[in-house]
Amino acid sequence: MSRVKTLQNLFKRYRRPGDIVFAWFLFLLAAFLILQLTDQTTWRPGTKLFAQPRFWPAVSLGCMTVFAAFHLLGSAWSVRIPGRWQEVWLWISALEYAAWFIAYAALIPYTGYLLTTVVFAVALAFRAGYRSLPMMISAVVSAVVIVLLFKTFLQVNLPSGLIYEQLPNGLRQIMLTYF
Repeated sequence: MSRVKTLQNLFKRYRRPGDIVFAWFLFLLAAFLILQLTDQTTWRPGTKLFAQPRFWPAVSLGCMTVFAAFHLLGSAWSVRIPGRWQEVWLWISALEYAAWFIAYAALIPYTGYLLTTVVFAVALAFRAGYRSLPMMISAVVSAVVIVLLFKTFLQVNLPSGLIYEQLPNGLRQIMLTYF
């Protein structure tokens, strides 16, 4: 038994509510990147076409722009599906976790790996809706285990926090080495 009955079924398009927004974003990004090509690459006289530094980026960005334009046309001609802005808001809200990670990485050199990891684990558990005491304790234990695994057992070199400089000598050395 064949799963594909016709060629039309093979290329059937399943749209989502935010498809037109994504198509516009992809097309504008591709157009922007292809316009930057002359500033970012060079064309060397006397060099074969396929060895030119600009050739393969131009091919890939040209294809990206053409296919993005086709996607945009297909999205524009398709039937509008309600819920476009809810879908776009869902994409934007996912960027919140990227902001959490950037803040985490920016704070480690100041507050140290252990304190930052514990605080962010508890904050993210709270943000995700786990607000009971057992869940908060689990977040703290998980954060300490992660720190011990990476810093102590795997000996991953991570920046030590400036806060560790305020500790007494013996404790400071332990914190710098293991936490």
